[in-house]
Amino acid sequence: MDSGGANLASLRFAFERLGARAEVTQEGSTIASAERIVLPGVGAAGHAMERLRSAGLVNVLRTLTQPVLGICLGMQLLLERTEEDQTRCLGLLPGAAQRLRRAPDRPVPHMGWNVLRHVKADPLLEGIPDGEYAYFVHSYAMPVTEHTVASSEYGIGLSAVVRRGNFCGTQFHPERSGKTGARLLENFLRLGP
Repeated sequence: MDSGGANLASLRFAFERLGARAEVTQEGSTIASAERIVLPGVGAAGHAMERLRSAGLVNVLRTLTQPVLGICLGMQLLLERTEEDQTRCLGLLPGAAQRLRRAPDRPVPHMGWNVLRHVKADPLLEGIPDGEYAYFVHSYAMPVTEHTVASSEYGIGLSAVVRRGNFCGTQFHPERSGKTGARLLENFLRLGP
């Protein structure tokens, strides 16, 4: 989906390296008929939700039955809300993204490599050993819930990979996470409807 994120080109290239054709669009009928949908996101939640509303994509997203992957802010948009400007999001996952708490040894935004810890088995993690590293850039995060597949730590435990039915998300950027990220994207491409 063309959600206005700055990571669209790098995501497209990441999928092309895996042999997948990636079309970038805001056209609701094209999105609804796609085999897989990726909701990338970089920036502010309120602005991103306004772009989705203006493009008429909120209801399209809520009715999708094929695999959907939210990345970074795109994962947070799957939630009911975020503390960022108290933005109401898509409501596809329960809960809210919370602002990370700054500390002398933990600047916000959290930028850099961090460890992934498996919380439960899921096809998204196939071939990704517990303890692998992924690249994060974010100021808000989803707490660990029953929908958390992999977690990470940054002052608090946070959801690094989530899944509820056909809706999946990564707080990290798989397109910037080397072999670990490429494997997660490959696993996403293998998910059945």
